[in-house]
Amino acid sequence: MSTTGRKRFVSAAYQTAGEFVFGKAARPVTLANGMVIGGGTVYPEINFTLPNMLITGETFPEVLRNYREIAEGICQRARELFVPGFIAEIETLPPMTFRPAWGIEVCKTVVDVIREHEAKYGIKGAVRITPNDIREGEDLEHMWRGRHWEAILETFEGCAEVGADLLAIESVGGKEIHDEAVMYCDIAKSIYALTVPGCLDMERLWTAVGDIGARTGAVPAGDTACGFANTAMVLAEKNYIPKVFAAAVRVISAVRSLVAAECGARGPHKDCGYEGVYVKAIAGTPIAMEGRTAACAHLSPVGNVAGCLCDLWSNESIQNIKLLGGMAPTVSFEQLAYDCRLFNEASGRGTETALLLRDLHADSDSRLDPQAYVLRPDVVLDISRELVKIDGGDYARGKAAAALALEAIRTGSEAGELTLDAREETWLETLAEAVEDLPAQAEELAETLTFEKFDPAKYDMADAKSV
Repeated sequence: MSTTGRKRFVSAAYQTAGEFVFGKAARPVTLANGMVIGGGTVYPEINFTLPNMLITGETFPEVLRNYREIAEGICQRARELFVPGFIAEIETLPPMTFRPAWGIEVCKTVVDVIREHEAKYGIKGAVRITPNDIREGEDLEHMWRGRHWEAILETFEGCAEVGADLLAIESVGGKEIHDEAVMYCDIAKSIYALTVPGCLDMERLWTAVGDIGARTGAVPAGDTACGFANTAMVLAEKNYIPKVFAAAVRVISAVRSLVAAECGARGPHKDCGYEGVYVKAIAGTPIAMEGRTAACAHLSPVGNVAGCLCDLWSNESIQNIKLLGGMAPTVSFEQLAYDCRLFNEASGRGTETALLLRDLHADSDSRLDPQAYVLRPDVVLDISRELVKIDGGDYARGKAAAALALEAIRTGSEAGELTLDAREETWLETLAEAVEDLPAQAEELAETLTFEKFDPAKYDMADAKSV
């Protein structure tokens, strides 16, 4: 079902792995200040947040002071390290979205600091605004109307009006189902959550975000399945669930995240959506990625392979606290800046050197974990080329994504390119059989599933079967 001007991709943006590399996107994005994302240079994208504190009317001046301090520290270090440009991402905290005026004022504070430094010193900077998706909880009236929805859109529009360059979000449509799927390693429920309510919400949300971008001049950038695939990744890292399950969820989540691009999002896709590599492969949009530099927020098995295809290199959210080297956001920014120097030095020495650095990033991780293996550029391209051939809607593509991911993992294991222990091998076969047994239509699958928290009416669905 489609209620928008969504245009489905039917071919991949890249034909050979030699074209598929960090810093270069088939469809680069040019910002108002002249920065070109995906045009040959990898830029750092610094993500930051407050120290532990309450956000109230009384503390809000201190909130703004923190964000001003963060932005000034980053700008100063960018100048000292001769950084050619950077992105600052503001992920609003829930109170800043429930009260859009707060989120807008925070955004304006950071924008003003960055623009002042650019005017004085020529260091180009831009701001990505990522409103917290507050559409959860018992008091949610509806996914696309009511105070939660209106607050998100007001935050987007207000931030764009005060100078945010990029619009992004970690949306939650379908998460109430997917949390159950992850808990029980239920691949069928995962596919349903991501491709039915998940994709339906993505269409409505990204049509609205696109409209805001058209009115304000801000770039609709991209979504991320952080609450879905990253939840699975973190649980797999703790050995609570199988790694092959988390790897399959990552690839399935690409079907959902791709909807933003199908509705007009131009990138760069957001950093914590590691499935962005598939979005880049299919849509050609630039992507932000995070890897080893995200350890300040969460551990992962993909610290190096995540850098293979990045156009922005990010750190995940870091608190404004004091470290021995300085304030944590400034320290984290320095780490990103040095990584970007290496990416760009490799690109400057020619395609062969850039591809060597890319492949070293891939090979250093991909043998050790299936979650890293499905992020290899060659594996991503192989899966993407097959995925776009699938007709019949999001559910059909979700099934195909799961099957292709599991088959790629099996092939890699059999070829000695990926190490799986006995537990993971058993789960690989179990999941593959479950995917093979899935019905042809989402409506048929819904008849076999039970839901604890899903309310179809909040998605304008008469029931779970009315796909």
